[in-house]
Amino acid sequence: MNTKPRIALLLGGTSPEREVSKSTGKSVYKALQNLGYPTVIIDPAYGDDQRDNIDLFFANDNYGPISNPNYIKAMNLDIWKQIDLAFLALHGKWGEDGTIQSLLELKEIKYTGSKVLSSALAMDKIKSKILFDHHKVTTPKWFAVKNGDSKTDYVIDRIKTELNFPAVIKPNDQGSSVGLTICKSENEVEAAINLTYEYSDRVLIEEYIPGRELTVAVLDDKPLPVLEIKPKHGLYDYECKYTSGMSEYIVPAEIPGEVSHQLQVLAFNAFKALRCETYARVDFRLSPDHKPYTLEVNTLPGMTSLSLVPKMAKAVGISFDELVEKIINLSL
Repeated sequence: MNTKPRIALLLGGTSPEREVSKSTGKSVYKALQNLGYPTVIIDPAYGDDQRDNIDLFFANDNYGPISNPNYIKAMNLDIWKQIDLAFLALHGKWGEDGTIQSLLELKEIKYTGSKVLSSALAMDKIKSKILFDHHKVTTPKWFAVKNGDSKTDYVIDRIKTELNFPAVIKPNDQGSSVGLTICKSENEVEAAINLTYEYSDRVLIEEYIPGRELTVAVLDDKPLPVLEIKPKHGLYDYECKYTSGMSEYIVPAEIPGEVSHQLQVLAFNAFKALRCETYARVDFRLSPDHKPYTLEVNTLPGMTSLSLVPKMAKAVGISFDELVEKIINLSL
């Protein structure tokens, strides 16, 4: 008799990170099968049109219409009466921002990852920045503007006065570098702002930190080894994140021990500042003089074959299947 909890694996969704979410879901589903967990797959973007053919959920093409209102229909499926835990493999808006977490909490269903508040805080880059500043978590200088409230000239003047070029311009509530631009001059600002408004009505403008790309996962309140990312583009963009061979990963990162320790402490402090739970990944830039700057916290980081949390876990002897099981046990 199988006494393991029955899992609902949530993947897909409607954000620009839909395809990445399906890749995460496919890796997690394989692990759940290896571990013997009875599992059903639910793509909330399909609403009540959930299919029995598992392969359809991982296909490149959608098997039916997807929409945000379908999330409500998906949450009203009868199958939830048999579910003990929802494993969230969703990424980006409507999956990582507290939306699905709120719906699950209303149904009193446990789920993996951080709770509603911490998920919403982490996905809201501006609120994260406010909390980082309050808790003295070192982060690049920044300011924010809202669609319709600020002209391009105003943004350019503030960049010149407060940040200098190059500057980073990105949407407030997207992940995977979607809509992000590094502006090297004022001539690039207007196009960058217009791009971000395609994804969000609020824009974060941030000081660009030259140097190295680093990340630290926190699992069960313990930071894992620091991982360095060496993207082929020089910018760890969407292509470098999700295309095999476009980035090199070094774990543990080849940095002085005291810097590694400082990054782990910062990761833990950022994790706590946003009230995160279970696991998350904290991203950094390390300046040429070895000063770390916290960029953001990912409360549902990728779990694909190219993903960073599994690489950091492997560095301390935790296999992918063991990582999935640990996340489940912590969540329960």
